[in-house]
Amino acid sequence: MSIYVLNELKGANINLKKISIFTPCYNEQDNVEELCIAVRNIMSNLPEYEYEHVLSDNASTDNTWKILRRLAAEDKRIKIIENERNFGPERSGAYGFFQTSGDASICLACDFQDPPELLPEFIKKWEEGYKVVWGMKTSSEESKFMYFIRSLYYKIIDLFSDVKQYEQVTGFGLYDKKVVKLMQKENEPNPNFRNLIAEYGFQVGTIQYRQPKRKAGKSSYNFFSYFDLALGSLVNTSTSLLKIAVFSGFFISFVSFILALIYLVLKLIYWNEFDLGIAPIIISMFFLGGVQLAFLGVLGEYVGEILARIKHTPLVVEKCRINFEEEENDTIS
Repeated sequence: MSIYVLNELKGANINLKKISIFTPCYNEQDNVEELCIAVRNIMSNLPEYEYEHVLSDNASTDNTWKILRRLAAEDKRIKIIENERNFGPERSGAYGFFQTSGDASICLACDFQDPPELLPEFIKKWEEGYKVVWGMKTSSEESKFMYFIRSLYYKIIDLFSDVKQYEQVTGFGLYDKKVVKLMQKENEPNPNFRNLIAEYGFQVGTIQYRQPKRKAGKSSYNFFSYFDLALGSLVNTSTSLLKIAVFSGFFISFVSFILALIYLVLKLIYWNEFDLGIAPIIISMFFLGGVQLAFLGVLGEYVGEILARIKHTPLVVEKCRINFEEEENDTIS
């Protein structure tokens, strides 16, 4: 569609569909400006759509916020939110995403591991009728070990989950406005879009891609972050861990009872000759203690999830927002 035709449509008061792109940021001073330029260039080739680019800064400690303020001053389509503190990637990301106002919203990482070039393909798939369109990794330029670990994680989640889960998707993709509003109503303490969409049962369109390396900077995630995310996904998608704890308890009790009977019979038959000492007892105590601690930890995760849900703590407390509706704007010195 040409710019001339687009202007004619605007003159005829025909409302254009609006696409929202959301990007969470934390210490992304080396990526954020280049990403905004990339998004602007891509969306300029889609003049039949309006767009906004919402970026949420999770209390960065570098110059990310200064760069965002400058970009927002230069382009009113860039809307920015700054948090009072670091609320974690899940909470901050979900909150920022829920501030989008488009007919469809696209979640796009700042580090270029989510290729911006896929935006037109997401929109095309959405126009075909899909309420959710996800990017699905076929391979990755990151280390083979990390890719293997991630693949194993997806399979474990799918194995234990009560509903079919999607593999090799990170949440990068497009969500129809109705889906965004539905997720927002959930009031999840730590929203996981991938798990929620699987629970809803929407037919998901997928765009396959090879995940590139992070363009610049260093990820804030580490081993413990990924472990916490994986455990949280297991707790949110299934009660299988509790069932495993119950079955393990019964199984260990049964095995212990059988071994105790065997030990008693052998001791009665070979009273003087049969002497195992205290080593088996010590080993058994440590084994059972480890099992108990592990399952107490699992139980604690479920209790923690319940506590988070009943506290009704806000996802994020804002410090500032710029270029949103005028009556909603706050300013800082």
